[in-house]
Amino acid sequence: MEKSRVLVVGATGYLGKRLVKASLANGHPTFVLLRPEIGVDIEKIQLLLSFKEQGAKLVKASFSDHQSLVDAVKQVDVVICAISGVHIRSHHILLQLNLIKAIKEAGNIKRFLPSEFGTDPSKMSHAIEPGRVTFDDKMVIRKAIEEAGIPFTYVTANCFAGYFVGGLSQPGSIIPSTDHVLLLGHANVKAIYVDEDDIANYTIKAVDDPRMVNKTLHIRPPENILSQIDLVQAWEELIGKQLAKTTISEEDFLTKLKSMDYAEQVGLGHYYHVCYEGCLTNFELGDNEEEATQLYPEVNYVRAKDYLKRYL
Repeated sequence: MEKSRVLVVGATGYLGKRLVKASLANGHPTFVLLRPEIGVDIEKIQLLLSFKEQGAKLVKASFSDHQSLVDAVKQVDVVICAISGVHIRSHHILLQLNLIKAIKEAGNIKRFLPSEFGTDPSKMSHAIEPGRVTFDDKMVIRKAIEEAGIPFTYVTANCFAGYFVGGLSQPGSIIPSTDHVLLLGHANVKAIYVDEDDIANYTIKAVDDPRMVNKTLHIRPPENILSQIDLVQAWEELIGKQLAKTTISEEDFLTKLKSMDYAEQVGLGHYYHVCYEGCLTNFELGDNEEEATQLYPEVNYVRAKDYLKRYL
């Protein structure tokens, strides 16, 4: 079967560059959006040129130029959006809504994968303020996609390993200490950790899979469904020593959260739901949801315990 032509939007970002790599590795004709707004950001320009050297095609278009987006979309079969969620809220929504309008007008897209890749927003209507804004935004985008009648796949990738495994699930830490760890509550709530390159590989696997039309792909590697204490013990085994441990209760965590600035409250709110509430593992998959490691057993995903070895 001929591989779909894939356009990656947000290709210079943390996940975007991995999606380009995975798309090329899986044999897809790969297109990368080159926006004039990138200006003289030399690192991004060099990264885009490296994609071109690897076989990707750079396509010039701007979110502020509707026709340029339509023209870009008409060159491909699949659009994957990986623009960062750290933009100002209204700006982030506007960019994707503009892209959805262009996809609808072009009328040729077989699949659109919006910028999600984290916690499933449809399961987070109860999320605390102000962190719930992230999930509300994603549901606005989902509604727009479905109202436009665009075939979609939503990807729920849970916890990025670089942030959560590297930091032993501690907010504000991305490199594991060899001395001390802060445990969140009893530290026995299960979360799901996924290597970022694996997220990209599973995502690309799904773009031509008819089983994933208008469904959500949950990436839940069974050996990576671990509690914080599981991670800590794996790290302790690797370094051959016990870490000093302190604990922060749920009540103290929420009190601390309220004293922080807006951005920190958003981030800590996500940690709260993952590490105290267990929002990633406290539900069963429904009829329109599939699990990535079951669909694509050929992918040899990175185990969290092996991921930790890079920090030795």
